[in-house]
Amino acid sequence: MSNQLFDAYFTAPAMREIFSDRGRLQGMLDFEAALARAEAGAGLVPHTAVSAIEAACKAERYDVRALADAIAIAGNSAIPLVKALGKVVASGVPEAERYVHLGATSQDAMDSGLVLQLREALALIDRDLGKLADTLARQALQHADTPLVGRTWLQHATPVTLGMKLAGVLGALTRHRQRLKELRPRLLVLQFGGASGSLAALGSKALPVAEALAAQLKLSLPEQPWHTQRDRLVEFASVLGLVAGSLGKFGRDVSLLMQTEAGELFEPGAPGKGGSSTMPHKRNPVGAAVLIGAATRVPGLVSTLFTAMPQEHERSLGLWHAEWETLPEICCLVSGALRQAQLIAEGMEVDAARMRRNLDLTQGLVLAEAVSIVLAQRLGRERAHHLLEQCCQRAVAEGRHLRAVLGDEPQVSGELSADELDRLLDPAHYLGQARVWVARAVAEHQRFTA
Repeated sequence: MSNQLFDAYFTAPAMREIFSDRGRLQGMLDFEAALARAEAGAGLVPHTAVSAIEAACKAERYDVRALADAIAIAGNSAIPLVKALGKVVASGVPEAERYVHLGATSQDAMDSGLVLQLREALALIDRDLGKLADTLARQALQHADTPLVGRTWLQHATPVTLGMKLAGVLGALTRHRQRLKELRPRLLVLQFGGASGSLAALGSKALPVAEALAAQLKLSLPEQPWHTQRDRLVEFASVLGLVAGSLGKFGRDVSLLMQTEAGELFEPGAPGKGGSSTMPHKRNPVGAAVLIGAATRVPGLVSTLFTAMPQEHERSLGLWHAEWETLPEICCLVSGALRQAQLIAEGMEVDAARMRRNLDLTQGLVLAEAVSIVLAQRLGRERAHHLLEQCCQRAVAEGRHLRAVLGDEPQVSGELSADELDRLLDPAHYLGQARVWVARAVAEHQRFTA
């Protein structure tokens, strides 16, 4: 159900529309109209009845509130909808009513309708993933050489680049797009099995009708109905869980970089965005909060779908019901996170000067490894490491820059010239393969997109 207070924050409007009440009804009605056409082609339904059924398969013709009340008694959405559909058909062409929903069962209409919705959802998610990946690729290339502190265990480590951090997110998104492409043919399949999955009601016409119905809906016909085999849906939900997790990691890093003590990167500003009800100076990471919130909520929803997999016999009691709102909510949360991630990525404000100042907060300590690696080639690894460790401790205790301490240490100055020390303690000269990682992530993205 749409939540007007929070939907604009947590969900993309286009995704909420797909899974709106109207969207759910139309998915089932599209199934019913296609079923009539398929059965007419097999000679089970007169062609004169098809147009009457098709005309009645418009979601706007049905009272959502009345259907909702009926669902509370019927136990699923298809039963009252099919009854209402029959009445609408009968009001126009009475003799056509007998051919409504012929040979199908409630779950056929609901699952196939859901798959039609998921096809739209998958297209929307793939589009937004591609757009975000394009933006991250562009930003990663732009900031391939923008140095900032690498942080391990939330402490300053060695330098990295902003481009390298963004390329890490880009690589994850490319893998998720690959996963979605791979699962697409498994997900977009017809559900059509009748009462217990055998389609016995249609006799020898069962397979021809199933094939025609799948063609009508532009879905694949699976090897058999999947009423209680839910792996397809759970696979899709699991990949969306991965997407949410990667977006959450992006949001977490952005929020940490926005902290007052760091102040290295910011979400794009806008009037009234990120303010406080009491503190005029605040600039809160409100977009990152959506990414982190989705990454927190989606795993529990995916877990619900995994828990609902051991469904009883040929039709489930309760476990199937647990899916109805769960999978749509996952799609909606991921769509909202993607929308906010795009806003952050395309409008991020980078303070490269602050990044450089933060690199100097430890007065050269973050480059101690660079000096140690070179000295190890001349003094031996163990001796060099111990020597640098002592110099770092002295620098901290005396409140001096590591460069000054190293320059005063005969064991160091005897091996390394002043120019060598200056170069080794320059973050721009200790970025390793950061530019290569950016190029490789962007190339992989481009290969997939081509």
